[in-house]
Amino acid sequence: MYAIDAKKRWQNYQGSQRKPADFEAFWQAGFQEVDDLGTDYHLEPHPLNSSVAEAFDLTFTGVQGATVHCQLIRPKRLQKKSPLLLQFHGYHSDAGDWSDKVAMAAEGFWVVALDVRGQGGLSEDVGLTTKTSLKGHIIRGVESGPNDLFYRSVFLDIYQLTRLMVAEPQVDTSQLYTYGASQGGALALICAAVAPEIKESFVCYPFLSDYREAYRLDVENSAYEELAYWFRFKDPLHQREEAFFETLDYIDLQYFAPWIKGKVHWAIGLADTVCPPKTQFAVYNQLSSAADKEMLFYPEYGHEYLPKFGDHMRQCLADVLREKE
Repeated sequence: MYAIDAKKRWQNYQGSQRKPADFEAFWQAGFQEVDDLGTDYHLEPHPLNSSVAEAFDLTFTGVQGATVHCQLIRPKRLQKKSPLLLQFHGYHSDAGDWSDKVAMAAEGFWVVALDVRGQGGLSEDVGLTTKTSLKGHIIRGVESGPNDLFYRSVFLDIYQLTRLMVAEPQVDTSQLYTYGASQGGALALICAAVAPEIKESFVCYPFLSDYREAYRLDVENSAYEELAYWFRFKDPLHQREEAFFETLDYIDLQYFAPWIKGKVHWAIGLADTVCPPKTQFAVYNQLSSAADKEMLFYPEYGHEYLPKFGDHMRQCLADVLREKE
């Protein structure tokens, strides 16, 4: 598919438009729960063997009492105030190698990479989930209501992490950025939504959006296969279909999009069958009018490494550093 065809087909698509009436109140209650936890965190030095950067295991106690782990890599020669890049990883994975954050630290950035609770990294998943707990994290807790959804806890971890970093005196709160791909792209956008201080976000083919439409789009061959799994084994006659999707609406990225105020750089593979482009446009088209945005199209690429996007991100951030000199 050519970029011009994708724009023509989906440029006006606004997603499912089923936002819960109490969406804002629901999330404000969660943010207050986090605010009541304070801004304490613990740093433990981590061996890095670098002449330009130092590393730490950063941990804090999140909602439900879970220990949440992040990698923190920062310049050895600390500036009075440093820009910060918050980095998020893909589904089931972890924060990745420490060494791949050194380049940004060498440029003067603090880099903080979250381990999503209960996935491949060191963060704990301590939530007690009734009924379905097998196959995927989107559906974890869905039968108990929105307060028990797995991603409610993850989104609140992200809010808490931003509050910790904004309170850090050595971080320049006017220079906060996010990055991620797939699940990480969704979480980078969630971060920008819950933290108005985020200046720019760099995302590749974000996950966690437009669940109703994702279910219609060859769901069993996409990242949303667990939706079909739930119906197949828990509700084969779809008698609870509406309640199921109404609960997932609370963690649908499209409804957070209007909260984003910073600039968004969005890379999309038009051959992506894992996170279908239509579900991505549902979010992109609902970004706030206050948010500057650009979409970079990769017609021959799917859910995979997208060349040149990393260079684009680095160039944008290099321009920021030059402005500060």
